[in-house]
Amino acid sequence: MMLKKMIQKAGNLGAQVISPSSKKRSRKPHYSRFTQQEIPAWKPILTPGWVITVFVIVGITFIPIGLASFFASAHVIEIVDRYDEDCVPSSDRSNMLGYIKSTKSNKTCIRNLIVPKKMRSPIYIYYQLDNFYQNHRRYVKSRSDKQLRDTKFEGETKDCKPIATVGKENKPIVPCGLIAWSLFNDTYGFKVKEKALEVDKTNIAWTSDKYYKFGDDVYPKNFQSQDLIGGAKLNGSVPLSEQEDLIVWMRTAALPTFRKLYGKINVDLEPNDKITVTIHNNYNTYEFEGQKVLILSTASWFGGKNDFLGRAYLSIGGVSLLIAVIFIVLYFVKPRPLGDPTYLSWNINPSGPIN
Repeated sequence: MMLKKMIQKAGNLGAQVISPSSKKRSRKPHYSRFTQQEIPAWKPILTPGWVITVFVIVGITFIPIGLASFFASAHVIEIVDRYDEDCVPSSDRSNMLGYIKSTKSNKTCIRNLIVPKKMRSPIYIYYQLDNFYQNHRRYVKSRSDKQLRDTKFEGETKDCKPIATVGKENKPIVPCGLIAWSLFNDTYGFKVKEKALEVDKTNIAWTSDKYYKFGDDVYPKNFQSQDLIGGAKLNGSVPLSEQEDLIVWMRTAALPTFRKLYGKINVDLEPNDKITVTIHNNYNTYEFEGQKVLILSTASWFGGKNDFLGRAYLSIGGVSLLIAVIFIVLYFVKPRPLGDPTYLSWNINPSGPIN
């Protein structure tokens, strides 16, 4: 009896050793047609007919778009006048930096422009700066978006140094930072036949910037009150949301050559009209060998003057049609027999490989 119990106990121990729970677990994942990429899919065969058709469609689509955009750009009238050198008196051209920094020199400059063709209103006024890197990392970061939006964050100037506070009491500058401090301050006045043309400066900034980035309860404080003045001053009685020159300037450019909207002229200009422009040449671009350009431009349904986009569409469309013609010639001159698609793996076994 004792021997029988011992045999049964040994059998129970053996069963525990070989129980399923003690087996080594497999790392093989559960089979799924999705994870094994066996779900039916469209697998096109690029026959010569398909390839030629695609290139023809691209060509006949891009060429009309290119022609339309190119002709729209050609109808835009532009008057471009670089004035940074010509607006410096000949006696000061050997030391233009000293001229622009002097508070005693006369910065007023008269320029005469001729209208080449009829320019229909609105006529957009731009200033263009060259060799000005608004995309520099330190320059781009030198602002306080919280301060611009809400007067409660007037003291948020930690990202604005060195244009952050003023005086021994460290009063916050509003708006702070290098971007606002370097605000463009050349001014333009226009006359045609001794009649002054009004420059409309409303609605020149992005609507999203005016209403969401610049608060209507934020007013300039201590701005340009340091010894070193960077650019234009701001009206302390006008909220930042209405100071559109500042809003336009604060949207930094990605490239060192850029244009920014100065205003609009809402009257038509006739061919051969002589525009007398009075420029106050205040902005210092001479220190970094920059250029200043005044631009008067109309607009089309496509926007401003931009020949590149039209040429790009025409080039891509033309190349596509040329490739299509080459493929057609090769197809008929030296045809190649196609293989039987029924022998493709996914046609032999549409449901996927057999496990």
